[in-house]
Formats: sequence, C-alpha cells, structure tokens
Amino acid sequence: MRLHLPNFLYRGIPVHRLQLHGQCRRKTLGYGRRSPDTMASWSNSDIHIEEERHVRANDRNYNDKFFYADNHIKTSKYNVFTFLPINLFEQFQRVANAYFLVLLILQLIPEISSLPWVTTTVPLVMVLVITAVKDATDDYVSQLWALIIDYGHIGSLQNEKWMNVRVGDIIKLENNQFVAADILLLSSSEPYGLCYIETAELDGETNLKVRQALTVTSELGADILKLAEFNGEVICEAPNNKLDKFKGTLYWRGSKFPLDNEKMLLRGCVLRNTDWCFGMVIFAGLQTKLMQNCGRTTLKRTSIDKLMNTLVLWIFGFLVCMGVILAIGNTIWEQEVGRSFQVYLPWERPVSNNNAVFSGFLTFWSYIIILNTVVPISLYVSVEVIRLGHSYFINWDGKMYYGQKDTPAEARTTTLNEELGQVEFIFSDKTGTLTQNIMVFNKCSINGNTYGRFCTQRTACVDFSFNPLSDRKFTFHDSSLVEAIKMEEPSVQEFFRLLALCHTVMSEEKNEDLLYQAQSPDEGALVSAARNFGFVFRSRTPETITLYEMGTAVTYQLLAILDFNNVRKRMSVIVRNPAGQTKLYCKGADTIIFDRLDPSNEDLMDTTSEHLNEFAGEGLRTLALAYKVLDRDFFEEWMTRLLLASTVMENREQRLADLYEEIETGLLLLGATAVEDKLQEGVPETIACLTLANIKIWVLTGDKLETAMNIGYSCNMLRDDMNEVFIISGHTAAEAHALEPELEQVLLETACLCKTVICCRVTPMQKAQVVELVKTNKMAVTLAIGDGANDVSMIRTAHIGVGISGQEGMQAVLASDYSFAQFRYLQRLLLVHGRWSYFRMCNFLFYFFYKNFAFTLVHFWFGFFCGFSAQTVYDQWFITLFNIVYTSLPVLAMGLFDQDVNEANSHRYPGLYRPGQLNLLFNKRQFFLCTLQGIVTSFLLFFVPYGAFSLGVRADGLHLSDQQSFAVTIATSLVIVVIAFQSDIGLDTYYWTAVNHLFVWGSLAVYFAILLAMQSDGLFSIFPSQFPYIGTARSCLAQWSVWLVILLTTAVCVLPGMAVRFLKTDLYPTLTDKVAAPSHAVVNTTGNRGGKQGPREQNLRRVRRTSSRRSGYAFSHQQGYGELITSGKNMKVGQY
Repeated sequence: MRLHLPNFLYRGIPVHRLQLHGQCRRKTLGYGRRSPDTMASWSNSDIHIEEERHVRANDRNYNDKFFYADNHIKTSKYNVFTFLPINLFEQFQRVANAYFLVLLILQLIPEISSLPWVTTTVPLVMVLVITAVKDATDDYVSQLWALIIDYGHIGSLQNEKWMNVRVGDIIKLENNQFVAADILLLSSSEPYGLCYIETAELDGETNLKVRQALTVTSELGADILKLAEFNGEVICEAPNNKLDKFKGTLYWRGSKFPLDNEKMLLRGCVLRNTDWCFGMVIFAGLQTKLMQNCGRTTLKRTSIDKLMNTLVLWIFGFLVCMGVILAIGNTIWEQEVGRSFQVYLPWERPVSNNNAVFSGFLTFWSYIIILNTVVPISLYVSVEVIRLGHSYFINWDGKMYYGQKDTPAEARTTTLNEELGQVEFIFSDKTGTLTQNIMVFNKCSINGNTYGRFCTQRTACVDFSFNPLSDRKFTFHDSSLVEAIKMEEPSVQEFFRLLALCHTVMSEEKNEDLLYQAQSPDEGALVSAARNFGFVFRSRTPETITLYEMGTAVTYQLLAILDFNNVRKRMSVIVRNPAGQTKLYCKGADTIIFDRLDPSNEDLMDTTSEHLNEFAGEGLRTLALAYKVLDRDFFEEWMTRLLLASTVMENREQRLADLYEEIETGLLLLGATAVEDKLQEGVPETIACLTLANIKIWVLTGDKLETAMNIGYSCNMLRDDMNEVFIISGHTAAEAHALEPELEQVLLETACLCKTVICCRVTPMQKAQVVELVKTNKMAVTLAIGDGANDVSMIRTAHIGVGISGQEGMQAVLASDYSFAQFRYLQRLLLVHGRWSYFRMCNFLFYFFYKNFAFTLVHFWFGFFCGFSAQTVYDQWFITLFNIVYTSLPVLAMGLFDQDVNEANSHRYPGLYRPGQLNLLFNKRQFFLCTLQGIVTSFLLFFVPYGAFSLGVRADGLHLSDQQSFAVTIATSLVIVVIAFQSDIGLDTYYWTAVNHLFVWGSLAVYFAILLAMQSDGLFSIFPSQFPYIGTARSCLAQWSVWLVILLTTAVCVLPGMAVRFLKTDLYPTLTDKVAAPSHAVVNTTGNRGGKQGPREQNLRRVRRTSSRRSGYAFSHQQGYGELITSGKNMKVGQY
C-alpha cells in the first residue's frame, strides 16, 4: 500500500489529505441527501431527503454511494453553458425589453411598418450586449476567489486540487490555518487531543475555544500509517445550520463513542496555538454548517427598477389608447373623406375592397410603431451608464480609502446605487464592524484613588522603560500609577498581582517575545496591563504560576481555580506565595463582588462605586477586584470537602457552587478596572448622524448580552434616559418562538416601537430571518453590514449588503454589494453617494420621460391633420438621432454630475436624506406630472407653429406652410426647449461643471451641424431617397419669422414652468431649497438661525451613564478553562 499526501490550497495555505492509493475513485457528486430543515437554497429537484449521515473513514467507494456534496464552492450564477439562456431570461424580465422585442417583430411586417426594423434592432441588441457583459464581469469577479481556491496548487508532495476533498477523507491542518470543512477532530499536537480554535467567522467572537478529540483517536497522533488504516464509521445528523449543536456516534473496533460539538472543527474556524491536527471530513462544501447559514444568492433589483416595470406597462396602455383613437379616426376619415380621393391616393391591396375598418386596424399597428418612442430603449442604456459612473465615483472616493491597510471602497455591483439613498433600516454586526475587537486598559481605581486619563494631544504616554518585559504596544496616560508602583505601595502591588494571577491565560515565547493566548480579549488586556506595570505573568503549570514581580521571579503554588460561569459572574484563584501565605484573589461584576465584601470595606466600596459610575458613564467595561487571606487550617478542611464534592455524581455542580460561595465571603476590596472595548474610529458620530437621517440601526450579534449592551452604550445607541430599549437574546427558546410565523409580527411591531434594538446571541440564520422579517413586512429598504462569514446570510438577504474588510476574512466582502474598511465610511456611502445617486437617477428619469412624451406626442396631434395616415412629422433621421445623439449627453451629464447640495451640507443636514426614504423624488405621482407636462409641451410645440404658419408668410411673400419647413421648425423648438431651457437640464441643474456646459451647448451645436449637413445638396445627390429634405433647413432657418416662431414656442413652453417652480420654491421651500439657496435661512435642531453648530453636532454629545447600567463588566462570558488548567491536559510536556 502506498501513501500520498496531496496538498490543498485554502487562502494560500496547504491542507494535507491522506489518500489510500487505488482506493479513491473519482465521481461527479451531486448535492446529496439533505435534512428538511436545511436552508432554502436547496432546490426542489433533490431526489433524496437525508435523515442521518453515514461516513466511513478512508473509504470513498462506500461514501460515494450516498452522493454527498464535494468541497467545491460555487459563488457564481452562471457557467459557460447557462450564461446565455439565464441572462437573457433575466433581461427579458424587464418589461421594456420584452416590449421592444414585440415592436421588432411588428416592424418586420411591411403592411404596418412605417419605420425600418433596424431602428429597433440595433438599440435592443446594444442594450442586451452591454448588460450581458456587465453581468458576466460581476459574476466572474464573485467567482474568482472560489476559482483560486478550487484550482490552487502548492508543490510539496503530490499536487492536487482543493475541490477534490471528499467526505470521509482525513485532513491535516496546521497552526493559524482555516479549517477546510466540517471535520471530526481525531488527534492533535497538544496533550490529550486538545486544540484551540478561533470562531470569529462563525459567531464573531475572537476569544479562543477548546476542542478535544476522543481519547481512543487522540492516540493516533501523527502516525501516518495508523491514520491511513483508521476505518471508523460515523453515524450522525444530516446537514443543518445549527452551529452550536452536533450529534453523532463513532463506531470503531467494536465499540461506539458519543460525539458532540466539542469534538468538531467547523468550516470557517481558525486553528490557533496548535502546531497540527488531523480530522475526518464529515460535511463538505455546501453542506457544511457555515454554508448552510449563508443563504441563497438572489437577484437584487432596486425599487426604481420595479417602478419602471410598472410605468412601462402604464405607458404601453396609454400607447394602446392613442393607437385606438387614431385607428378609429383613420376608419372614420377613410369612410367619410378618403374614398373621395382614391383616384389620387388609391388603397393598397389589403384594403382594396373598400374596407375602412381593416385600414384602421393596420393604422393602429402603424401608430404603435411610430409612438413607441415614449419609452425609448436608450433609456435603459443611459440608466446602466449612469449606474456605472456612480459605482466608479464610489471606487475613486479618496475619503473612503483606508490608508493603514491600503483598502479603497469598492462598489461590487452597479445596480443598487440609487437604493443607497433610500435606506430605512441598517442591520449591523458588532465585533469587527462597530469595534476593532481590541481591548484597552484605560483606567482603574485602587484603594479609593483613580488612575488613567483618555488620550489627548496634551497627555503624554507613560514611560515603561524601567520594565524590560513590557509590551511596547501598550499605552497608558497617567504616570502617577507608575510612581505608586515604584514606591511599592502595598495596595497597588496587590492590585496588579491579582491581575497577573487570577486568569486562565496561556503564555508562550516566540523569537524572544512573550505572547499571551487569552480566552477573551478582556482577560488579555488585564494581564497585559499587569505585565507593563511590573507584574509579568511568565508561565504556568497545573500546580504553579510564575510571575516576574518588578524583575524578580516569584513562583506561586496554584491550589484551586474557582471558575467563571454566567451565574457566578466572577472567578477566583487560590494560591500560596513563597512565604507560605494562602490567598484567594477574586475578580468579577461589581454588584457580585460588593455583596461578598467584609463590612469594614463599606467606605471604600462607596468611593469605588462612584468611580465605577464614572467609568461606566464613559462607556468602559468594568470589573471589581478583591482578595482574602485564608487560614491554613480552614483552607485544608475546605479543600477536603471540595475534592469530595468534585467526585460525587449527584448534584455535583450545586455542591461545588455552595463551596465556592462559602469561601468567597469576607473579601477585602482592592479596586476596579476599566477596559475600553475599542470602537472603530467615528462609530458613535456615524450612528448619531445616521439616526438623524431617520435611519433605524439594529445590532445583530452573536456576542453575549452584557457585551452587546456595553457596545450599545459606547456607540450612544443606548442611554439611561431611554425608556424604549428592546434587547433580544437569540440563545433562548423565547427568541426561537418569536421568529415563528404566528409570533413574528408581534416581535416586529414591538421592535419597531423602540428607539434601539439589539439582538444578541443570534445565529447567522437568525440574523437573516430578522432582516427578512423587516424586509418583507415594513416595505422599507434594508442594508446589512458585517465583516465575517457569520454575516454572509444577512448580507445576502438585505436589499443592500455591505462587507467590511476587517479581521475576520473576506467572506463578507465577497458576498457583499459594497465594501470598505471602516464602519464610518457608511455615513458617506449613504448620505453623499447614496443620496446623490438617488437624486440624480430620479431627475434623470423625470427628464427622460418628459422629453420623450414631448417628442413623441407631436405625432398624435399631427394625426388629426394628415388623415390619420401614420405619417411622421419629423424627418426619419431626426427620429433616429433625437435620443441617441441630440439629447443623450446633456441628460447623462445631469445624471452623473448634478448635486442639489454639496457633500459638506449632505453631512451637516442629515434630514436631506428623508425624501429618498419616502420616495418623493420619483414615484407614480411624479411620473403623472412629467407625463402631463410632456403632453402640454407637445401640444404647444405643434399648435403654436401650426397657428403661426397658417397665417404667416416669408419675407418674399411666399407661404411658410410646407410640411418640411413645419417639421424643421417643430424639431428645432423641441431641441431648444428640452435641452437648453426646460426641465432640469437648463433651469434646474444645481451643479454646473465643464462637462455639463460642453454637453448642453455642444449638443445644440451638433444638432444644427447635423441638420444642415443632412439637408444639404451633397447628401441628396448621393442618397436622394434617404435625404429628401434638400435645402429645407438652409431655407427655413434663414427666415426671421421662423426664428420668431421658435422663440415664441420656446417662451410659451418654458415660462409657465419657470413661474410654478419659482413660486413653489419661494412659498413652500423644502429643506433642500433652504440649504441650496443662500437667501433662505436654515434653522438647525436647536432653533438657532445661522448658528455654527448644525443638527449633527448638536446630537453627538456623549450621554453619561449611571450605575443602573453597569452590568457590562469586562470578563469572559462563557465557562472558563479552570478545570483544563488544573488537570494539566492543556499543557505541553515541555511546560512542566
């Protein structure tokens, strides 16, 4: 038998898999059998429902029979074969695309086509191709990362692709490596089969967790032969999304061994402080618990896209009505008038039998084709160009670039930009999103004295050069504490001695640097603080703890660890110092510690309580510290009872708790610590500003209740003056029931009544369920932001997903629509880019619909004067070029560059964001107004020149009433009205740039140049049938009377609209009008006119908390590792 150790690349790190040569056969695997409670992304085409899983180690022949999923992760929607049909299907879901396809078919019928089919085919194909290229590019980028993983190699032993990992394979992982799949831990480099993992991508927590292999498998060690011969069979639960539960049984050597979640390493975890480990793959690929929580990639469409579909249907109905009216008119005209002119205008063969009704029927379809420009296909090309431009503006924004990590903002989609201006709900992760996940020891209270100040430009850092073992990254801003240490004040020394002894931190030295592996960031911060102040935790064994106290090595005998749990809310250690004195050191929540103090400490307790109130008011996480000197005889007797209680089977936990309670009384208070859970820069200000914009922010975190509340206070989301604080814990049955269909409405209504909602201990799938609940029932635009794999599900569920490229990998970024490095950039993304995008898109749509109604409906009025013959008013080249050349660039410039207010005022007045949430700038009412305005403009464009030409004469006495001159006059008036003066292009463009000027005035120049060229003698001589308007423009525009008609038409069309806008702005100004116009005084939220402080600054003052909210103590909020430490199971052999 020959062994191969092929390598797999996971984020550039090799993963080793044991392979028995000749035993593994390749087979294309499906998604396998799945449990009923798996996520909704599994399709209904699955044949089997997996009730339980059978996996045999190192036996692919057996495992392949069940068609389990392989480890290939697909993040794209398309492949080479499905791209064309799926993409075309998605594109023709747009009603307008389907509408133009029908028009194209109609234009192929000669009897009804009054325009060549090319006029519709070319624009339609351009739209489909441009959109397809964009969709393919977006999909390729999203799949690129997965392709790198799937096809990556590393040349060590036998090269093999990562995607070839299968259920039942034996995997080797190394330190600091991501776990490849959901694997059963078999053995590790640590004693007793222990290993340490970080689960930040699963639950957002960066504190280390312990996993331990079964004793029988830990004996396999790193022996390749033994691992290759391992043939155990696991029978376990089917794939599901429960991250905290696993049930299974290992059958091996005639025995069975129970398996639970403590024996599993889930995909997305990171191996820490463990050189290597081996595991057996139980779930792979899409069936891993992480991927089961990721949800399904859905096609996201903006509310404007959906509205446009509705409007297109309305326009089509309006088009049909106009066609019916003109067809009836044609039938009547042919019946009453047209038959008298058959000598001059003979009917064609289909209507040669004097069938006027059939003539009307054909005329109906002819007018449908002529009037189709009320919804020009160039609209969708322009929309895509504008969205692409807005995306590049986000990518190029230097103010959203994070220099420390060389990370720019990135718009990973181009279809949701305007939706950024309509967000009402933000769902945010906590760890790594709001916080840096860095704990900083800021202040402390020792024996009634406070030490520490917040860092400012005037406060110097303490010099720790006296301590050669200090951490150079640690900073403190009160030198009086160092002086107290140097003066050997007993209370100060005892304070830091407690911090150096009372913990479960593990130490190791790498490259002569002392490193700590802490169960929680809080513990790490406290032990590091003690280290820098001269009490250095150096090493531990199961029986001893070694400190360096002011440079002197001191070894304490570790007698007992009274571990932390959520009921005790404290931990204690009992040690014996070299002098033989036995002491108990305790740290925990102040309310717990204060209840166990000796009565002689009452005055000190009151003083310390005041200090704790100050710390809590500053948003710091607090702990109280106390100690007790134990009588040797009492301790020995108590220890005997403790050993007895730890061996009994009945009520063991309660007996131990009673003994802990007995010895943890009569404590002497030392003081309190204050640790800052360091927020990202600008988080409180960002949240306050977004709140002023009427955006509701919900925090969804996998962290504990106290930690979540503490961050809520630090971010100013929670304040003591709030009466409406709703905190949901997803770790309880109540939360699970609240998300059931019969109760979810109650949960939603209650939460929406609150000012602040924090959901803690929620799983990734529960995050998605909360987002879906709001998204479905509130009909509001939702945004989810996170930085870890545990946030992927809610990022995909929300209308807009934002990924932060932080400490927890790139999975959130890869699943997101937008990404950047810091939470504070969300304010600029929404209030500046989002609001501008929405404003620009709405103005663009209003103008586009207006100009096309004004352009197209002239044909409708002309129909009453041409015998309803479907004759066009304009030259066919004008019809072709109006939307593509003459009016395309000005509207693009407005849609790309216009700003109603500048970015500074967008931040200063968050209330400007409100119109987007209410969808005020473009809705069905606004569409009706632009339609009405377009109809009126078309009426004036036709009848003013018609009335003038019916009576007017040229300078030479000839009539002006020829059809070609009439067409040129209307066309010229239309271009001037819609480009230079009417709507938002000329009069209401707020922000003029060189590009705007170039496009507006350049388009007018291009119009006249093309007009004169196409009606010149030269083109007529070459293509006489294509350019029949020979000399018309030159002759017509040379007449002053024609220019007077154009001027009159323009004035009649423009002046009423100008008057209405002026009166509306002056009498009923909006906030935008007040901010944009310097003549309007803007009243801030305090009521001061012209004050220096805007509404944003007025609401960003920190609100101090009182002791009523001091429950957010700085401590690990899960069962500690005390038992492991005292048993020695987590110690390497060299540490004893």
